[in-house]
Amino acid sequence: MILFPPAKINLGLNILGKRSDNYHALETCMLAVGITDVLEILPSDEFHFSHSGIPFIDGDGKNLVVQAYELIKAKYKIGCVAIHLQKNIPMGAGLGGGSADATYTLLGLNELFHLKLSDATLEDLASELGSDCAFFVYDSPQIATGRGEILENVLLDLKGKFLKIINPGVHIGTKEAYANVSFSPDDNCIKDILKLPVSEWKESLKNDFEVSAFKKHESLSMIKDKLYAEGAVYASMTGSGSTMYGIYNERPLLWDSDLFERIVEL
Repeated sequence: MILFPPAKINLGLNILGKRSDNYHALETCMLAVGITDVLEILPSDEFHFSHSGIPFIDGDGKNLVVQAYELIKAKYKIGCVAIHLQKNIPMGAGLGGGSADATYTLLGLNELFHLKLSDATLEDLASELGSDCAFFVYDSPQIATGRGEILENVLLDLKGKFLKIINPGVHIGTKEAYANVSFSPDDNCIKDILKLPVSEWKESLKNDFEVSAFKKHESLSMIKDKLYAEGAVYASMTGSGSTMYGIYNERPLLWDSDLFERIVEL
């Protein structure tokens, strides 16, 4: 079984305040885009996980793919598998690649072992792995609230537009991302803003992480300005960064640079 976990971008990201559980209350729209990792899951006599492609960032915990397998195995009767992950989506970049890999592991195991789990059950399992993992259960744009795990379908028509994604290789940790952020006003409703034409998003659709990120990493602000200068109708940072993107009416040109850069049609 071969699966293709996609990257996502955030269309707006409001930080509404800090919750009693120390998470922050968020509002954002998440959209899957055509940049994918490759996940192969095969039956095996023993569990094995391997990976290739972009090197993993060292961390103390287990990879989310392994955590997803262990979560399913603890709750349901499944056999062992060999999993290989070809990593193409930059990590620590606000593109949600790790979350997508984890959720697609759940989806793959559900299919491989004929568990017949509902989307609602898969959403609950995914939420145990990470705040934005549940989004990848669904193949549609979603408004996410709470800490990112409460999802609502949203109508969004970007057909025929093009997306340019630029990752400058700047790593922004969670602690750094939340330092010095300002909370959004309650009336800055992303769901309402997305009903406007894309050409009107520039003045009202904001990512609250940008202010502090741009102060520390001036290159991100410069990339955003360059995206607008070459014709983007909307440009933003995705997630807590540092990936930047622009939405265009016409296919843009690739920049002659060493940055991670992709152009996809929406």
